[in-house]
Formats: sequence, structure tokens, C-alpha cells
Amino acid sequence: MIELIDVRKKLDSRWVTDGLNLTIPVGKLTCIVGRSGEGKSVLLKEIIGLIRPDSGSIIVDGVDINKLSDHRMLYHFKHFGYVFQFAALLDSLNVFENVAIAQIEAGIPAKKLLDKVRQKLSLVNLGHETLHKFPSQLSGGMRKRVGLARTLMNENLKAILYDEPTTGLDPITSRVIHELIAQVHKEFNITSVIISHDIEIFKYVDYVALLHEGKIKFFGEAKTIWESDNPYIYQFIRGLPLGPIQHEIAYEETKV
Repeated sequence: MIELIDVRKKLDSRWVTDGLNLTIPVGKLTCIVGRSGEGKSVLLKEIIGLIRPDSGSIIVDGVDINKLSDHRMLYHFKHFGYVFQFAALLDSLNVFENVAIAQIEAGIPAKKLLDKVRQKLSLVNLGHETLHKFPSQLSGGMRKRVGLARTLMNENLKAILYDEPTTGLDPITSRVIHELIAQVHKEFNITSVIISHDIEIFKYVDYVALLHEGKIKFFGEAKTIWESDNPYIYQFIRGLPLGPIQHEIAYEETKV
């Protein structure tokens, strides 16, 4: 469903994606990891068409999206969901309005949406009592779940993309979110892509890709990742300061 071929994108003076190649397996849960600042979120936005690369091809559902107009792009991704890093809820709207915002803007009466919103909230383990709460009244984990419920309002989803779904959450809440993502993936049987630096996600995903210096340095099954001898993923998952992934702190220490 999703294939990136020699994708290049330059921001300021840095190549965020630099001849990047990656194929996302259909119907699987794939996680893209990498150091902070490597451009993982930029890569995700390139896949969904929010950022256009300077060159290369991004094939989504059989179509090179780089050749689409903005209008055609919007139509092409109507069956794709995107869960933002910090949920991207509107502070002035309550939970019901945030979850159903696309349908409300399309002119569907709120009373016709109530049952559907309740159903989606139930899918992400939120009760009806949250319907009329505002984002400021919710915990970080609850806001993430409301963002996912809003995505699930889109019927006939083919894929969901998650941008750092556990950023800012404690370990217990992070596990709840990971289990919820796995549950949604299994229930809807869709292609899922997660951007993360949390190695706990490996327990729930099928495949792992490592982004470093604009390229995918590792791609493999999550269940065998701890046995991999790939030097990049070996260093990353063990948090080693020395290795092919240069770290400025380690570099300073070697100079001393």
C-alpha cells in the first residue's frame, strides 16, 4: 500500500530524507524509530501528503501522490487516518465536538452523530461522561484517546498513521496507549504506521524501521530485533553512546 522510492526532502540546509527507500507491509503494524530530530515526523507527513518531497516517488494505494494536485490529494487520502503527536484537539470544543468535527462541518446534525461518537469513545475505553468535557479537563492519555476516536469516525479506514503517540506520557499510560493501538489495528485489520522512539512499542508491532541521516538503516521483524546484528539497530535499542549513530556527547568524551 505504501512505498517510498529515493525520496529526498531538504529543510533549511539539511536533507531530512536523503534517497530514502521503504516499503510498508500491507495490513501490518510498522514502527519507524530514530533519534530525536532525525525527521521521523517529517517522514510521516511526507507519507500522508502534508509535506511534499523535493524528489522521488511515494506510492500510496497504487498512486504516486507527488503527482497529485492538492484537491486530488485530499480525495486520495479520505480513507486514511492521522493521529497527531499531541492529539491536536481544539480547546474551545468539548470532546463530542472534537470527535465529530469533520461530520459537523459536513452539515450532519449533532443529534445524528451522538450514538456514533459514543461508540468510538467506547472503542478507545472512554465513557460517556467525557462527552461534554473540554481538553483542559482531560489527562494526557485521555486526550490521545480522544484524538484516536476522532480518527475512527472515518469509515472504511485503510490505514492509520500515528505521530509519537506516547510523547509526554508516563510508562503506565504509554502501555495503555500501545495496547489500544494494537487492539484497534487488530479489530480494523488495517495498515498502521507509528513514529516513535519508545522501544516498548516493539512488543506490539510487526516490523521496525530505523531512520538515520535521511535513510532507512534497518528494516526487519520486531520479534527478532534483539537478535539482529545490524550495527545501527543494535546501538539504538540498547542506548549505547558509541556506534555508527554518532552522538555529540559521546564524541566529546572520545576527544577527552
